Amino acid sequence: MTRARMSERRTSIISAFLVAIGPVSMALYTPAMPELVHAFASTESAIKLTLSFYFAGFALSQLVSGTMSDVLGRRKTTLIFLSVYLVGSLMAAFAPTVDVLLAGRLVQGIGVSVGTTVSRAIVRDQFTGSEAARIMNMVGMMLAIGPAVSPTLGGFALGLFGWQSIFFLMVGFALSACGIVCFCMAETTTPDPTRGHIRPILSAYRTIATSPRFLSATLVIAGALGALYGQATMLPFILIGRVGLTPTQFGVGMLMQSGFFFLGTVAVRLLMRRLTPNGIVMAGLCSIGTASILIVLASHALAQPTFLSVMGPVGLYAFGIAFVMPYMMTAAMEPFPHIAGSASAAMGFIQMGSGFLAGVIAAAIGKPLFAFGIIIPSMGLMAVLAYAWHRAVCARERSLAGKTAAVKPAE
Repeated sequence: MTRARMSERRTSIISAFLVAIGPVSMALYTPAMPELVHAFASTESAIKLTLSFYFAGFALSQLVSGTMSDVLGRRKTTLIFLSVYLVGSLMAAFAPTVDVLLAGRLVQGIGVSVGTTVSRAIVRDQFTGSEAARIMNMVGMMLAIGPAVSPTLGGFALGLFGWQSIFFLMVGFALSACGIVCFCMAETTTPDPTRGHIRPILSAYRTIATSPRFLSATLVIAGALGALYGQATMLPFILIGRVGLTPTQFGVGMLMQSGFFFLGTVAVRLLMRRLTPNGIVMAGLCSIGTASILIVLASHALAQPTFLSVMGPVGLYAFGIAFVMPYMMTAAMEPFPHIAGSASAAMGFIQMGSGFLAGVIAAAIGKPLFAFGIIIPSMGLMAVLAYAWHRAVCARERSLAGKTAAVKPAE
């Protein structure tokens, strides 16, 4: 394990800030989506694609940013990609057409991907086991604050200054993040240019892609967090278009989702010393499963959706995510200390790819409430099934380790 170059608290704060930029850039924007339909004389499907393009850039570029962080170092890679995010934010702010807005959101997604890959990598560079899980839980607690206030802030900015102001806020985030990386973040790995050659890159991703432990844990995260990202393409049109909220009311209402997530992170921190990791994850999956059933009922059994019928299950789902996230991320990353950046990138690619796929399917269906009632429960089911696979993989590994230990004395 690399010697810790930053304290646990500093690592938690920097990791939380970096990883929050992506969700904040998504949540801040959502209140403006119905308004953008009118501003660009466009369609709901086209505006939904602005989030899908964001997810696509986010997902695909993580495979590049993760490897670059192993090759060039965490700090230099982070600054390069944050500069790309800054350019994308300016493109979106001054977009004259929806096509330029789509391009700007794609560039934003490419740039912001570094936050997810590097934040996980700097934790893995310095910490493992319970320490890493504790940091990831603290990251989750801090992460709840940014997305919690972002829709509210976005709603107020939209009402007072127009939709462009939302992207100017993102410009401010980019500049702030660059300052934090320059003055507060230590380099936690030794840059290795040899990892930039195509053969080591392919070898690293082959090792990761053939690891059942990594794939099973990552699919749990994809079903949980991917649903959170997928909801972003549907909830504005459900709550503003069907329920009748204003953009400002929508922003305030989204506090319910983030509030439940924050409560979940607090509960996990209290339960860490009382329950096993399996017990905590199982409790989270029970919450996600219950929320998925309620979402089906709210979407298909009620004649007219209400705020509580939609956001109650959404909040319960978010509560479960807080239980699942720290342990599954730690389980996926732990076997790969030497290629932590690439492992983090692969995890982020699958996670964001699931959100992108959910957004594309929702846009293709065209009916936000109907899509919501199908896509989100399906992702919840995927998380449950993936965890069953993960448990089987861990049991098989323990069995093989026991047999190996029994054979060695005989040799």
